Amino acid sequence: MNTDQVISLLAAGLVPQSRRAVLNRFCIALTIGVLAAFAAVVVSRGVQPDLAALFTRPLFWGKLAFPLLSAVAAILVAARLSIPGLSPGRAWFLLALPYAAVWVAAIAVLAAAPAADREALLFGHTWRQCPLLIALLSVPCYLALSWAMRGLAPTRLRLTGAATGLLSGALATLAYVLRCPEMSVPFWAAWYSIGMAIPALAGYLLARVSLRWS
Repeated sequence: MNTDQVISLLAAGLVPQSRRAVLNRFCIALTIGVLAAFAAVVVSRGVQPDLAALFTRPLFWGKLAFPLLSAVAAILVAARLSIPGLSPGRAWFLLALPYAAVWVAAIAVLAAAPAADREALLFGHTWRQCPLLIALLSVPCYLALSWAMRGLAPTRLRLTGAATGLLSGALATLAYVLRCPEMSVPFWAAWYSIGMAIPALAGYLLARVSLRWS
């Protein structure tokens, strides 16, 4: 059997994958991951007792906006990386914007605060557990998104793994916000960022295994 015959045999019966099928796979993974993360928070830790009152505070919406905007930008990056030959392009810039914004705000808050208050603003009361809990909550998100990616066609596996991990971390942070008592911008900038960076690094390191095509 020559090369042309082998190629013809491999190509026989193949049909183009519809864009809707790709979108559906991604939406299924996002839904499963988000619901699993939120359920884990509610069951294991519970939510803030004054959560309803917090929704009336603009600062709380800023607290939600950081991981939410990070997740939206990470979805764009991960989706583009799932298509062979397609570069994330400006999506990288969009991904950097939430982090730049929260860090600028954090520096401004620390600069304006009395020196004696800066340590409390940065570390709060839960800095030790915050990144670890976000990383743990990201696991179901990453497993679901890895399933979606394996059914697509990413070729830059390390980069895709990092983007998938970062997206998982952002979704996990959104869930963790329901429980997190900290209301300091410097705290979010430092510890939420670290919490999201852990699954991003794990995704980068595990990409060749977790994103292997199926």
